[in-house]
Amino acid sequence: MNKEQILKNTADFVKEALANAEGGHDWFHIERVTKNANQIAKKELADPFVVELAALLHDIADSKFHKGDESIAPKKARAFLNEQGVSKTVADHVVQIVKHVSFKGGNFEQEFHSKELEVVQDADRLDALGAIGIARCFGYGGFKKRALYDPKIKPELSMTKEEYKKSTAPSINHFYEKLLLLKDRMHTDTGRKIATERHRFMELFLAQFYAEWNGTL
Repeated sequence: MNKEQILKNTADFVKEALANAEGGHDWFHIERVTKNANQIAKKELADPFVVELAALLHDIADSKFHKGDESIAPKKARAFLNEQGVSKTVADHVVQIVKHVSFKGGNFEQEFHSKELEVVQDADRLDALGAIGIARCFGYGGFKKRALYDPKIKPELSMTKEEYKKSTAPSINHFYEKLLLLKDRMHTDTGRKIATERHRFMELFLAQFYAEWNGTL
């Protein structure tokens, strides 16, 4: 089976698997991340096939929607890639990216490294920034029935991985616990440039939010 057919089959597989997914982690999220990843891969000279496969499969079973189980996504990705006859070398690489791509909290040390992982991770993080990042943040907060903001509950910047996963803090806190940290954690020059603009937009949003909240605007 040629690469183009494998990529088409992968997209079809993911669309079906995420047909009823939460709005911030649905097929459209995958599509945006894949477009960003392909764009970054060209400029960073990463393997385009590995990057696109991993981008398509990176949220095939997000642990947030599977009781925190991080083993499901790599297993599903591996099984699908084997069905498609993808070489062991490529499948191993893609599975490692799926396993390590997500943000685990401020104190998490990543164990696997590759240029392709950096590209997909940057692309995924870009979708958590800017206007779409803001929309996704409040969309997920509503999905989890979290408060928009509570001045009495301060952001926690020293959470462990497990504490981060279990947090039920208001949505505004997520800006400080993750979103505003992403710009300085981008790996590629291309990703960093895009992230800088989206980061600036989020800072403007927060300034407006607090002004309206406090009745000063």
